[in-house]
Amino acid sequence: MLRDEGGRLYSYVFADTARPIEDYVQDARRAVAQSVQLPPGTRLEWAGQYRYLERAKGRLAIVVPITLLVIFLLLFWNSWSATEALLVMLAVPFSLVGAFWLLYLLGYNLSVAVWVGIIALAGLDAETGIVMLLYLDLAWRQRKPRTQEEALAAIRAGAVQRIRPKMMTVATILVGLLPIIWSQGAGADVMKRIAAPMVGGVVTSALLELLVYPAIYAVWRARGLPGQVADEHLPSTSSPPAPA
Repeated sequence: MLRDEGGRLYSYVFADTARPIEDYVQDARRAVAQSVQLPPGTRLEWAGQYRYLERAKGRLAIVVPITLLVIFLLLFWNSWSATEALLVMLAVPFSLVGAFWLLYLLGYNLSVAVWVGIIALAGLDAETGIVMLLYLDLAWRQRKPRTQEEALAAIRAGAVQRIRPKMMTVATILVGLLPIIWSQGAGADVMKRIAAPMVGGVVTSALLELLVYPAIYAVWRARGLPGQVADEHLPSTSSPPAPA
């Protein structure tokens, strides 16, 4: 059968691989350039899934920055504080650590479905992070600390109140998403790649919000207060008074 496209004859060469399609095409292009001499008037194009991947990457290059910008603006309008908005946004890189580790353990490659899961994870991190900051702000306003020691006590009280809600949130997310990881049937491959980054990311995000958020909050809010943050933890080095 004769096929034509754009007024020129063409033919297909089909290839299938279990490797990431982008890596395979790069290696295949290199091998073809070294071993194949195309006759005059002949051109070579890479189509199929690779072309779809290139189009998706182009769209994601626009969608991901816009998504992060929208999240930042929503956080800023909620607190009218760029510092607090940036503090919440810190959850995104920390959650990506767990997301990429789980993707590596499951043997998943980056794909459009994985990026959809990562975008959903960014929104989830912002939602849980703003609740942690809310507890810290409430504790700060209630206690109104005047020294760094009082500031640390207020931050500890606010962070401790957040432990149970955070654990309940993480448990609910895991209970809802883990069955997708082990699911089988039509559409399961796509759903697994959407759920995997969310499952891995929510674990490391929880550790960040419970351990790192309070420390950064203390550095930010207590830096202008009198007193040393670690005075109560340092041994006394002053000599006893001389007897009269």
